[in-house]
Amino acid sequence: MRFRAKAFGLHLTGSACALALILGGLYLGWYRWPGWYLSSVLHVVGIVVMVDLVIGPTLTLIIANPNKPRRELTRDIGMIVAVQLAALIYGASTLWSGRPLYYTFSVNRLETVQASDIDTAEIALAQRQNPSLAPHWYSLPRWVWAPLPEDPQEAMKIVESATIGGGKDVIEMPRYFKPWTQGLPTLRERLTRLDDVIYFSKAEKQSLRTRMSAQGLASDERNTLIMWGGSRRLLAVFDSATLHMKALLRPD
Repeated sequence: MRFRAKAFGLHLTGSACALALILGGLYLGWYRWPGWYLSSVLHVVGIVVMVDLVIGPTLTLIIANPNKPRRELTRDIGMIVAVQLAALIYGASTLWSGRPLYYTFSVNRLETVQASDIDTAEIALAQRQNPSLAPHWYSLPRWVWAPLPEDPQEAMKIVESATIGGGKDVIEMPRYFKPWTQGLPTLRERLTRLDDVIYFSKAEKQSLRTRMSAQGLASDERNTLIMWGGSRRLLAVFDSATLHMKALLRPD
């Protein structure tokens, strides 16, 4: 039993170190709040953790027989490690392609833009036309303003493509992005009261009102915007004077 426990402990330690290195790097770089929540990545992380920290070491505990020939034992553990590596590569690649690159203010809302939302043609255009805000493989999440282009025809084309044709929206076109601070005057005009946000239910608004009160935030002022990330929503609360973001609150 001591042999099995030692094998289990070594396997668990090695798996935990590899997992912590990869997931920790992704979290610190791209998935800090609100990235992990808005990107809905917990199910991917759960699969990887289950395979690498539970199933893999447990199988080693089962097969680690001191009477088994070393060659056979090495082969069996190697097969388990191969499956773990496959799960880890799957999880890491999924998280990498879904990493948040931008948090945008556009029109009347905040939205998350993930790496998979921007195609290679748009990346190339942005690197030529708007290099300071263009995405690169090493880019960390940035808060930006994503206004429609000034050309009315081009703006209408984007709106029609996004709303009718299922095409790209302006938040998927970093060539049009501008620094966050330049969008603050427009953002101020779009702020609304919590009660006027149509995307939350009555119960969710009550929960948000309670959380705002607990943090000393006024819930009856025009100081909020909805923030979207796929199907996930947050309430962004701003200081109505300075436009500094005070909180991002979950409705659930």
